[in-house]
Amino acid sequence: MTPNTHDPSPITRATRPRRVALVTGAAKRIGRAIALRLAQDGAAVALHYHHSEADARRTAEECGARLFRADLESVGEIQRLFAEVERAYGRLDFLVNNAARFERLSVLDITEADWDRIHSVNLKAVFFCCQAGARIMRRNGGGRIVNISSLGGIRPWSQHAHYCASKAGVIMLTKCLAKALAPDISVNSVAPGVIPFEVELGERHRRLIAATPMRRPGTGEEIAEAVANFLHSSAFVTGQVLAVDGGLSLRA
Repeated sequence: MTPNTHDPSPITRATRPRRVALVTGAAKRIGRAIALRLAQDGAAVALHYHHSEADARRTAEECGARLFRADLESVGEIQRLFAEVERAYGRLDFLVNNAARFERLSVLDITEADWDRIHSVNLKAVFFCCQAGARIMRRNGGGRIVNISSLGGIRPWSQHAHYCASKAGVIMLTKCLAKALAPDISVNSVAPGVIPFEVELGERHRRLIAATPMRRPGTGEEIAEAVANFLHSSAFVTGQVLAVDGGLSLRA
């Protein structure tokens, strides 16, 4: 008889533990597209939401994700969120910081409350999510972080000063963390351009699309593709910002 030379001990693709990915603000829009893409790629998705429970449940059903609710304005809530994710999965491999607020206000009308409302989620929460996520990743050999910034973090928008400042902060934070967390954890950023989800485009969207060299808006799926590339490609790529904007950031 020919001996059975099959060795069942190596971990096969079918039995290899799934990578665990936490996506913040993943109930709808860009976050939803990212969650769906990562699940399609084989990750076990932890889907964070705050207020949009109905949308979150629909997205979770589509991608087989577990739901985690938290108010990212609170550092205590962030710490609870990551503790719950670690208890649920035992590990964290990927973190995508997508949750953000967007607001248009005249510079002369921005109040302290307006400033804090934007920065508390767009920048402060990103840092403390990265901190909490990195602690778990380091306990399990490392991981990947992608922060969603914005074209507004690259180009100045006169009616969005507090938003632009928060997203520019995300870009610099990404670079700082890439140095601080290496070599175990890579940290990169994706900066979306015009990604409308409304059926009817407003005048501002139409103007920006007209100024985009590719002459069209982007899609949530294209942002998700960029995120997936950072998560699945070489960890030698770190501290980088990828503008997915159809070339709009190139215009003078």
